[in-house]
Amino acid sequence: QVQLVESGGGLVQTGGSLRLSCAASTRTFSRYDMGWFRQAPGKERELVAAISRLAVRTYYADSVKGRFTISRDNAENTVYLQMSSLKPEDTAVYYCAATARSFSNSETGYDYWGQGTQVTVSS
Repeated sequence: QVQLVESGGGLVQTGGSLRLSCAASTRTFSRYDMGWFRQAPGKERELVAAISRLAVRTYYADSVKGRFTISRDNAENTVYLQMSSLKPEDTAVYYCAATARSFSNSETGYDYWGQGTQVTVSS
């Protein structure tokens, strides 16, 4: 069982930046591919970015390419999402997720989820 705890959300103005962190409670963090999802009110949860266990492979949704960067520190059991040039449409609850199966762009490919952190971008 892996527990994930997100932090770093908050209120920011359009064009601002935030860095989300997700700490994992496992000694085998490097065995998990990690993803950041988000869910806005009235919308389905969507994958924002993903990173493979050794950070060799990454994925970004088209809507965040060039603005968001996913990274990880396996020594600290933590994955990050650096968000820049934020827009009001980035407002959502952001979730961290982990999978030990295979790199996935799909919500169903992840087995462990955090509780989420709210990001609000004001216009």
